[in-house]
Amino acid sequence: MTDFTATYTDLYQLTMGQVYFKTGRSDAPAVFDYFFRKIPFNGGYVVFAGLQELLEILEDLHFSEKDLTFLRENGFEEDYIEYLKSFRFNGSVYSTREGGLIFPTRPVLRVEAGLLEAQLIETLLLNMLNFQSLIATKAARLRQAAGTCTLAEFGLRRAQSTGGYYASRASVVGGMDSTSNVKAAIDFNLHATGTMAHSFVQGYEDELSAFRDYARIYPDSSVLLADTYDTLQSGIPNAIKVGKELAEKGHRLRGIRLDSGDLAYLSKRARHMLDEAGLQEVKIVASNQLDEYVIRSLRGQQAPIDVFGVGTSLATGAPDAALDGVYKLARSGGRPRIKLSESIRKLTLPDRKQVYRMIDESGNFIGADAVTLFEETAPLKMFDPFEPNKSLDLSGFRADPQLTPVMEKGRIKDRTDLQEAAHYCRKQLEKLPDEYKRFDNPHIYKVGISKDLLSMRTELAQDHKTT
Repeated sequence: MTDFTATYTDLYQLTMGQVYFKTGRSDAPAVFDYFFRKIPFNGGYVVFAGLQELLEILEDLHFSEKDLTFLRENGFEEDYIEYLKSFRFNGSVYSTREGGLIFPTRPVLRVEAGLLEAQLIETLLLNMLNFQSLIATKAARLRQAAGTCTLAEFGLRRAQSTGGYYASRASVVGGMDSTSNVKAAIDFNLHATGTMAHSFVQGYEDELSAFRDYARIYPDSSVLLADTYDTLQSGIPNAIKVGKELAEKGHRLRGIRLDSGDLAYLSKRARHMLDEAGLQEVKIVASNQLDEYVIRSLRGQQAPIDVFGVGTSLATGAPDAALDGVYKLARSGGRPRIKLSESIRKLTLPDRKQVYRMIDESGNFIGADAVTLFEETAPLKMFDPFEPNKSLDLSGFRADPQLTPVMEKGRIKDRTDLQEAAHYCRKQLEKLPDEYKRFDNPHIYKVGISKDLLSMRTELAQDHKTT
């Protein structure tokens, strides 16, 4: 949707790039890790999303003539601009599979490329992965609350501008069934859905005439908005009249939508009225500022709602609004690199790494990911990265490597279909024990590091403190 050229970035990426170019370091081998530090929504997991879109953008990333003109006019030197004319991303990417579950501090994705090209893609990578992972996680929570009920994403009008486009995509990865966003439905092969606006009803002299016209044009797919004037005294009775008229002609009213008021009470009354009228097959759709907690409450009250339409809270990732994913250098110039901090929780993990997920004999996650140096086999023990005196015995569990090659020399290895990612997410969540999926006080999923990685980090930190 957006024309992603290589200037879809922060200025400092380009200024650092010019220094690398001028000092002959552009092609120095570098390794960067993408990871995050805090799970949003006070939850127990994050759903990884946005990978396929990122890879497709990287495959064609370049500077346009307009980009180069801008750089020239803003003081970048001509030899650097000449170099950027032929810029392409030729690196390799190792990643967690899209739709997979990820946890704080462990590498989610690794980039191996020349220093300049690896640096230039940082902002784009963070922009795509942080936002889509946030939205996919919110959608997974909504799916958990809704059970087998249908979930529709209605968030475009409340999203942060064109972020709504990728919110629609990510919401399907996390578990939504459809979207009201037509452009996203076309581009991502999603199911488009929708009902009608209050303005449609208001534009008629009476509600019944509005319903009849709509049903005449859409005799087998009408969902009538029942709360423009009075849900129980007007909206539902008029919907029933139209439903019966459709039935007499061999058609069927698809549903009614409730968009205000006490949704539990109104849905129960609406269900009773529809059933009494012989319209048992008519579905009830509910919207209006829904989130996972409201949906959980409605289902707990046994509200007979068949479809939940969720907009603002999903498309904006409310209440957190951002995932704090970061992109940090782990190796360059043939040496492991580390970032120090006064807080041990911001101390990075050096060098190329692998992540192993521990699986029990039933095929379920035990609640532990172990981070190792890339050359290591799965460890038998992992250490807490922040309290190294704490360790966990991993013997007896199967270890599944999480980072696999998804791009080599700038070309995508295997393209993942969006529905595949959504299916994978569902299967991964089934393997995650319930205590990690609780909305309130979920268990903390353990991420540990191998003894060799702990030793390397300790030595590097000590070396930098003494220089």
